[in-house]
Amino acid sequence: MTGNVFGNRFVLTSFGESHGKCVGCVIDGCPAGLLLSEKDIQKELDRRRPGQSDLTTTRSEIDEVEILSGVFEDYTTGAPICMIIWNKDVDSTMYKYVKYEPRPGHADYTAGIRYGGFNDYRGGGRFSGRITASYVMGGAIAKKILREILKIEILAHTTEIGGIKAETKSLDEIRQAESNPVRCADSEAAKRMIARTREAQAEKDSVGGAIQCVVLNVPAGLGDPVFNTLEGDLSKALYAIPAVKSVEFGSGVDAARMMGSQHNDPFALREGKIVTISNYAGGILGGISNGMPIICRVTIKPTASIGKSQQTVNLKNMKETRINIEGRHDPCIIPRAIPVVEAMVALVLVDYAIQANLVPRVLERKI
Repeated sequence: MTGNVFGNRFVLTSFGESHGKCVGCVIDGCPAGLLLSEKDIQKELDRRRPGQSDLTTTRSEIDEVEILSGVFEDYTTGAPICMIIWNKDVDSTMYKYVKYEPRPGHADYTAGIRYGGFNDYRGGGRFSGRITASYVMGGAIAKKILREILKIEILAHTTEIGGIKAETKSLDEIRQAESNPVRCADSEAAKRMIARTREAQAEKDSVGGAIQCVVLNVPAGLGDPVFNTLEGDLSKALYAIPAVKSVEFGSGVDAARMMGSQHNDPFALREGKIVTISNYAGGILGGISNGMPIICRVTIKPTASIGKSQQTVNLKNMKETRINIEGRHDPCIIPRAIPVVEAMVALVLVDYAIQANLVPRVLERKI
């Protein structure tokens, strides 16, 4: 398989570029009989689209999804589901220099080397954060299957922006994180995060941060050691999101400062069910889900496109030069990355659930 195809039994093929005609995906392996409409997909795309607040890029894309195949009379047919959104608010005039003067922090140079200069470099092309819209389309279907068949709930929220960290909050508070522009469950920290983002924006700079994802009601037993571990495939999925620089599970890097007696999660019985009293493992042991909530954290680097003058190399004359990046960019991409993180986690889990025969090939029979 190529790098544009993800999954084994629930397979996503992503296509499109930032300034091309469209961005879209094909989902193969979706069970027949799932009640599905464009509204189900649109709800998730609206959480990712640009222009949601003054903290995002001014590029104005409606991102209205069209389902081209795989749904008939409101139900999935079992055939491949093709979905697209059209790129409409495109301005490529500011990217002509990118081919020969690669932007620091972007994939302009490596993409040019890899594809011999034939790659579409406008707006980052295939390497733009815009291609994550295809992840969200596929993830919307995956989330619906997980929710309706297995009662699995996926909740991502902002835990850090620009060095400002949120306090640990309850699940109910996490479910309300969408109430502020930075999607942080800690309302006081959210105010400081907003101020810090606007400050960076005014300085023609950007900020990074972190996102935590909590997955509830995951059945025990998902995962195939040793090379197809659950956290391994989740990590691969999350690293497919542009700007992700680290992925942690449970205690993550804090495990380096803990004793074994602290980090081990004691087993217990609760209403006849085996649970762990703590969850430093993050819901995964030996690469297999243990039935506790899966907890992972992704670190996102600051947006690479900034207004400050930066050094680069002119590839035509092989001389060092300076560039000022123009265009429309997010001073912080964390809030818009929230639904993308949820989508990638959902794609992995639904694939694993289908492989474990927890999701039937036909969900509802008409005959």
